[in-house]
Amino acid sequence: MTPGDPSPPLLADGSPPATGEGLLARLEMLGIETRTVTHVAVFTVEEAQRVRGGLPGGHTKNLFVRDKRGTMWLLCCPADQSVDLRTLASRLGASGRLSFGSTERLMRYLGVTPGAVSPFAVINDHGRQVRVVVDPAVLAAEPINMHPLDNTRTTAIPAAGLLAFLEAEGHPPTLLDFGAS
Repeated sequence: MTPGDPSPPLLADGSPPATGEGLLARLEMLGIETRTVTHVAVFTVEEAQRVRGGLPGGHTKNLFVRDKRGTMWLLCCPADQSVDLRTLASRLGASGRLSFGSTERLMRYLGVTPGAVSPFAVINDHGRQVRVVVDPAVLAAEPINMHPLDNTRTTAIPAAGLLAFLEAEGHPPTLLDFGAS
């Protein structure tokens, strides 16, 4: 690095974040079959809907949130699901209201940038600081489509494969119907 170059972002433990290739290699090592397609960068569910075309399976909305004590959650629900953070805060036992985690916090704990959030990012949460909450409707889709640590690709994974990955990474998900009161 030359003087004046910004330092590469590091995780909370000081290590560099995993790459998309590293994630795909980890999934392969776990024996989980996936299929990945490349597309233009997308930052919102609406943008993703325009570029994914007829990509079969379920698509997700993934939110990185925290409460006033700093407890962090990665919320995963169907892309078309509306999310009431006030209701979810109560149901999750959060301290106060939920707010979106900052870009810096997102990189520090999950190693991704806004627009690339997905349950795959727990590969970077070595300290297991982020709790994963998945709406069961996500698991009803086959396959599930999510960004593999960057928002220029989408990876399809079987529901059983996603659960196996989360377990292997020490992040067994809490299953919670986001639409229930």
